[in-house]
This record gives sequence, C-alpha cells and structure tokens, in this order.
Amino acid sequence: MLVVGIMTIGLSLFMIPPMVTDLSIRHSDWQVFALSALITGFFGTLLVLVSDWQGTDNISRRDGFVITAVSWISMSFFGAIPFVLSGHRISLVDAWFESVSGLTATGGTVLVGLDFMPPGLLLWRSILCWLGGIGIVVMAIIMLPFLRVGGMQLFHTESSDRSDKIVPRAGQLVRYIATCYGVLTVACLAAYAVSGLSLFDAVNHAMTTVATGGFSTHDASFGHFTQKSAIWTATIFMFLSSLPIVVYIRMLRGGSLAIWQDVQVRGFMALVAVFVAGLTLWRYEVRDAPLFDVFTEVSFNVVSIISTTGFAYGDYAGWGPPAIGAFFVLTFIGGCTGSTTGGIKIFRIQIMWLTVKGYIASLISPHRVHKPLYDGRAIDDDVPIAVLAFVSMLFASFMIVAMALSALGLDFQTSVTGAATALTNVGPGLGPVIGPTGTFASLPDTAKVLLAASMILGRLEFFTILVLLDPSLWRK
Repeated sequence: MLVVGIMTIGLSLFMIPPMVTDLSIRHSDWQVFALSALITGFFGTLLVLVSDWQGTDNISRRDGFVITAVSWISMSFFGAIPFVLSGHRISLVDAWFESVSGLTATGGTVLVGLDFMPPGLLLWRSILCWLGGIGIVVMAIIMLPFLRVGGMQLFHTESSDRSDKIVPRAGQLVRYIATCYGVLTVACLAAYAVSGLSLFDAVNHAMTTVATGGFSTHDASFGHFTQKSAIWTATIFMFLSSLPIVVYIRMLRGGSLAIWQDVQVRGFMALVAVFVAGLTLWRYEVRDAPLFDVFTEVSFNVVSIISTTGFAYGDYAGWGPPAIGAFFVLTFIGGCTGSTTGGIKIFRIQIMWLTVKGYIASLISPHRVHKPLYDGRAIDDDVPIAVLAFVSMLFASFMIVAMALSALGLDFQTSVTGAATALTNVGPGLGPVIGPTGTFASLPDTAKVLLAASMILGRLEFFTILVLLDPSLWRK
C-alpha cells in the first residue's frame, strides 16, 4: 500500500499543471483539477499513513507482480477523476476508458470536440500519456529510492522481456531512463515549435509522441496541421521513440555507434523501409499526387502504426485492400523491445524467425546440434519458450476479445481491429467507427470496459496480470 500511496500522491502533483493552465485563462475547470488533486492526494496520504514501513526493505517477486498490477489499475481510476468532475458530461465508463487509454499509451479516445475543450483537460490527457510511456512502475522507482525497494524487480514485472544489465544499480538505470526520456521530449517539443505549432500544441504533441501514445489536441489529429515540417517531425520522433531506450543509455555512456550496432534496431529500420517503400510505390500508382506528398503520407502512417502511437494523417483505411491488410499487420508488430511501444516487438519476431530456421535445419540434419545465434551470441533455451508463450497469449486474448465484442453487437471489422488495437496499445482500428477518423464514443459501455481492460492486459504484457490468478503464487 505504501508504494501505491506515494505514487497516488505523485499523480496528484501532476494535476497542478492543468489546474494552472486553466487558471491562467480563467476557465472554471481549474477548480476541477484542484478538487481532483485534493481527492487523489488525500487517498494517497491515507494509504501512506496506514502502511507498514518496516516491510519495504525487501520485496518478493510476488509483491512485485501485485504492486505492478495494483499500481496501474489504481492510477487509472484516480486519473479518471478530472474527466468525471469536468463539466463535459463524461460518464464514469468513458472517463475510465480515457484514463486507461492515456496511461497505457494507447491513444484511443471516446472524446469528441477536442478543438473546443478547455486546455487543462487536453493537457491532462497528454500528461497521462506521457507518464504511461515509461510506466507508472518506473515513476514509482524514481520516487522511492529512500525505501530501498527492489527496483529491478518492479521494472522487470512491467515487461516479460529480460534485458542485459546496462548499469550496475536500479537507481542509475532509472536516472538514465528519465534523462533519455526527458531529452527526447524536450527535443521533440523544440522541433514542433520550430515547425510552426503553437506552444500548447507543441507541448501536448511532444509528450504523446515520445510516449508513442497518440493523443492529440484536435479531432483531426495531425490532419489538422498543414505544415509538412510538423508531419516529418512527428514521423522522426515516433521512429526514435520506437528504439530501445538502452541504446540511448549506451550512447550517453560513450557508445556513439550503439544505435547502428544493435541488431534489433537494424531489423526495425529494414522493416519500416520495406513497408514505406512498398506502400509508397503502390499508393503513387493509384493516387494522382506528387511523389513526395505520397511518401510523406505513407511514412507518417506506417511509423505511427508500427510504433503503436496511433496519430492519424488522413484516412488510410480508405486507401484500399492492400493498405488495410498492411496496416492490420503493422498493428501487431510494434517497435523495439525496451521502448515505449506495444505490440509483439521486433526482438520477439527475430527470435521466432531464428527458432523456425533452427527447427527447419534440425529437420534436414536431425543429428546435428543447431544453436540459434542472436547478435553473435547463443540464445538461451528459455528465450524462445518465453517468446512463444507471449505470442500465444496475445493471439489467444485477441480471439477471445474479438469474439466478445462481436457478441456485444459490434460489426466484424470493429470487433477484430478493436481487439487488436487495444491489446497492442495502438489506438485507432479500422473502419468507419473506430478507424483513424473515428472514435470509440459510440461503442456500448460494456465494450469500452472490455477494451480498457484489454489495454491494461496488453500494456503489462499479459503475464503480470495472469500470474496473479495462479493459486500457487499465493501459497507460502
């Protein structure tokens, strides 16, 4: 409870900037954020006061899983308070959906009329997205060094992947992560400002771009902006935010060529290049437009979807069947492991490919030992198993959620792409309802709750939640 309490207090402090923003233009919603901060801070303080400080020196693996799951769920409810209290008649379900979508860096929205909403509420959505980019758990580690909490345990339960130990201590790792994340955000903000966006739009879009979240301050998303420089700024920073954050840490520690030496980064670059080149050539043949305009449009949308950011620049769902198929595949792929993106991620795809190659080789020469190599190193035996378990869980969940949405009366395209985009934390789906020009507003409340739960499940990569359902975890 202590960890969740201090995190809740931290969340209340992030409600101050939206309050000040509304107060600066004398909008009455500043009172909404003041009250929300008081409510959130009160419950956070209460949790801290009733917590056992003596049990914080060491946390077990079970505690790590529980803290991670409870943190995300509780923060999503407290994050919904400003939406509920605002004067825009946002229901409890819609408020929770919007909060979950922000914290999981998904970017799907139930709100319409963003262009006319008060700036404080728009800023709050972006802040939720920015916090969710790195994760509420990492924010907790930053806030709790004095508790000597097992930071690496918490950090690993947010993701089912194992990373090399880049720095010796968890505290150092968090400082490097915060530095890289902050530098990317400031650089993106500056680039947006130079490209012609207003300061408010630049701040909001910088936070949601680097978080690969995709919340915008306009209903038309990036279709609102006419500056090509803004479109390319978004494309570049969505791409940069899809790379492993450990690559940036290595660069900070003197490895200037780390970004080119990482096999996952090279694979991601190659995959993006293939999709951009293929769709650009096809789109140029069927659309009467200058090649550079087509290249800009395709590059933005491909990077937006593969990075699971979900910004929209035109209605790619209307490009035709080849494009729809390509974007549906991109929904599942995701960026690099160790980034803020969702989806399967490039590392797992590479491991699956190497595993398949090794299996084919064993069929041809069954008496030879085939040890797959990744970046020149032998792959541990448990890595392919972990990758297979994740991918199996993703597609099993996808089928279950898609069937459940269909049972609720949603059409096939909305059900299938809605399940995919929620579990992979992309944001928009396909079709006229939840496509790049639509929202989730018209969906029934039951579907919204199911999709919000799917976002959390996908963001925590399934096993952090599912392991809590195993009775053996609770046996002493």
